[in-house]
Amino acid sequence: MPRPYASGVVPASADAVWSLVRDFNGLPAWLPAVSASELDEGGSGAEVGAVRRLTLGDGGTVVERLLEMHDAERRFTYEILESPFAVRRYVSTFRVAPVTASDEAFVEWWSEYDADGADEAGLTQTFADGIYGAGIAALRKHFAAG
Repeated sequence: MPRPYASGVVPASADAVWSLVRDFNGLPAWLPAVSASELDEGGSGAEVGAVRRLTLGDGGTVVERLLEMHDAERRFTYEILESPFAVRRYVSTFRVAPVTASDEAFVEWWSEYDADGADEAGLTQTFADGIYGAGIAALRKHFAAG
């Protein structure tokens, strides 16, 4: 089972980064690949069971459900219900931790999924670099500008 992973340091406190990313419906505020997000279920955008419908920049749609939200650990886990990606059973976790030496945030984003063997390498690169790594870079840019 592939496990794409990306991490990085963001120039803001872990609490500041968590405050931005914990809104399950808030991806368009910081992730350039997502042009819109709408909650199909779960009014607060942070309650377990919330379902978001993401519109990607290329017009594609991804539907995801929030499985876990842990404010004390600054982490959430979600699953893909529908997407243009050739994956089955995709579960992803996003985590923010403090870098105590510099009052910055360490951000990790990873997933596990099932796919046909021929698709795994391309999907893993897309998730690790094109989504997670690009998302962490976008967070760095967002907080560096503020």
